Amino acid sequence: MHAWNQRARTRSGPRARSRLRLWIAAVGTALATACALVLIPLTDASAAPASRAESASSLPACPFWDASVTPPARTVTPWVPPGQTASAVNFTSRPAAPTLTGTLANGEVTVTVNPVPNAVAYRVWRDGVNVGYISYWGQTGPLTVTDASPCQGAYYDVVAIYDTSGDDASLGQISVPYWLGDDGTLATGSGDVAPGTQISMMVTSYNDVGQTSSGLNSQLGVCATDPRVIPWGTYFTVPGYGTCYAADIGTWIQNDTVDVWLPGSQANGWGVQDRTVTVIADPYASGSSGGSTSTGTASASASPSASASPTASASPSTTPTGTGTCATTWSATTSYTPGAIVSYEGDNYTATYYSTDAVPNAATSWDVWSSDGACSA
Repeated sequence: MHAWNQRARTRSGPRARSRLRLWIAAVGTALATACALVLIPLTDASAAPASRAESASSLPACPFWDASVTPPARTVTPWVPPGQTASAVNFTSRPAAPTLTGTLANGEVTVTVNPVPNAVAYRVWRDGVNVGYISYWGQTGPLTVTDASPCQGAYYDVVAIYDTSGDDASLGQISVPYWLGDDGTLATGSGDVAPGTQISMMVTSYNDVGQTSSGLNSQLGVCATDPRVIPWGTYFTVPGYGTCYAADIGTWIQNDTVDVWLPGSQANGWGVQDRTVTVIADPYASGSSGGSTSTGTASASASPSASASPTASASPSTTPTGTGTCATTWSATTSYTPGAIVSYEGDNYTATYYSTDAVPNAATSWDVWSSDGACSA
C-alpha cells in the first residue's frame, strides 16, 4: 500500500479514536480512582543510589508501541512547499513540568514524580507509551509509578494535569526526556539524540484536528515521531517545514519516519519526502542557544525538488455518491489515484490517496478510502 501521508479527518477515524481512547479513557479512569498511586514508605522514597540500581544493559530493545502494524512501502512524491514556516511552538505559558527520578531494580523501573503546585494528577510515558497515572489528593508519600516492562535506552516523560477534563488546556508542559542509562537510573542526559544530531528521515504529513496522543492539540509545529528515535519533548528542524516539537505518534510513524502537521490540503502537497532533520536545544529554555542558532527558519526556504502538485481531486468529498449502483470492484493489483471510486463487499468507496493493495474496509486503510455507503449491482 502506498499513501502520501496521513489524511485529514475529524476525530472519528480509527487512528484518531485509538489516540483519544488511550488519552481520555485512561485519564478518566485514573482521575476517578486513587489506585493509580503506589505509596512507598518515606524511608524508601529517596532516589536509590546508582550502586543499588541494576544495569540496564541486559534489557531487551525497546519495541514499537504497536507491533501489529507494518507500514507500507512509500516512495518520494512531488512536493508543494507549505504556505508558511513552522516556528518553534512555545509552551512556556503553561506550568513547568515536574521532574523525575527513577531506578531499575528487580527488572522494573520505579519512577518517582516530584509534585508541582495545584496538579491533580500526573501522567508518565515510556517511549510515548503510557506507563501510568498518579492521582494526587494531598497525600505526603512519594508519587510513583512502576514500569514493569522497561527496555534498553528507553526515554521517560511526565506531564502534570490540572483538572479532570482531559483536554489540552488541563496540561502543563511535557517534561524533557529522561534517559534510562546503562547504570539503571533516570537522568536528563540527551542519550543518543543530543542537539546537533542529524538523522535522515522519511517525512510524511497529516492534518488531523483535535488532540494528539500526548494530549496536546494538533497544530503547526507539533509533529509525530517514533519516540525511540526522537523522544517526546524534543525540538528539531525539518528542511522545507520549519521547527517541530515531538509530541505525537502514529501507527506508520516507525523508526526513521516523521509526520509533520500541516493545515488542510497543504498536507497533501507535502506528500512523502526525504529530509535530514536536525535536533536542536529547547529554544525557550533558560540559557539555551537553540533559538538563535537553529530555529528552522533558514531551512524552510529550501527549493522544491519538483513543482508538480497533486491533482485537484487529492481531497475528494466524503459525501456518499447516492447512486446506489456498485462501482467497479476493488482489485488488490490496481494502483488507485485520489478520486477513484470502487466497490467492495457491498459498499462504494472513494480513494483519498494514491494506493495499491489497501483494502477499503481494513482498519489500516481508513485514511486511504472514504466510504460512500451501501450499493447494489
